[in-house]
Amino acid sequence: MATYEDLENKTIVVTGAGSGIGRSLALRFADAKAKVAVNDISEEQASRTVQIIKDSGGTATAIPGDVSVSSQVHQMFQTVDEQYGPTNVLINNAGLVGPMLHFFEATEEWWRRIIDVNLTGHFLCCQAAAAVMAQNGGGSIINMSSGGASQAHRSFTAYDASKGGIEAFTRALALDLGPYSIRVNALMPGSIDTSGMNSEDRIYRGENIPLMRVGEAYDLTGPALFLASDESSYITGDVLKVDGGMLAQQRSATVDIMPPSDFPKLENI
Repeated sequence: MATYEDLENKTIVVTGAGSGIGRSLALRFADAKAKVAVNDISEEQASRTVQIIKDSGGTATAIPGDVSVSSQVHQMFQTVDEQYGPTNVLINNAGLVGPMLHFFEATEEWWRRIIDVNLTGHFLCCQAAAAVMAQNGGGSIINMSSGGASQAHRSFTAYDASKGGIEAFTRALALDLGPYSIRVNALMPGSIDTSGMNSEDRIYRGENIPLMRVGEAYDLTGPALFLASDESSYITGDVLKVDGGMLAQQRSATVDIMPPSDFPKLENI
């Protein structure tokens, strides 16, 4: 396992870190001996993540708040600065997936809430963090995209629109912030089990992924550490897929001309 020693004592802000991918990211950065600011809209969940980190000997603090509210975002980064010093790495993980609604069922309130949290939240957090990073020699920003940014989901118009916006925002921000030594990239998770799928769903979903399994939240942590560290010092404006090959395929395995069940068996190779 890579150690990423350059992240030791760096200040890392992870939004939406009360559970799922965000929690895994917070735990992994703490393992790398970074100081982790754990944001989540749920104070209880954020505190739970912090407790897990502290129980393992790491350094973390809980900063609850809604990333779509500018006053709460500015307060979050002010608190981080007071407790840990300037932010070195921002991971924009907070976001809403649902509720899932067909376009004819959609409401303006539904649309605005998902866009506000997923896209405006990225903007507000990036703006607050980048101002700090620019004054302190640079930093790394990692946004969270989705396969929905380029390949649509049914009944997820707001979600997919927000994720497409995040990828465009990532590229544009990389250009604006590059002269200030701030790198901006995005991770694109595939089908990640963040809440404990039953075994039947895991098998079914895995059959449609080239690596033949759903992803785990932990699968995002290595790529995140890489993009946050000096190992990726010449990478910016990019989107790194962590999807088991989902977007590399033309059609899902269940409808492909030759499904994996027809592949050569090991004993015949």
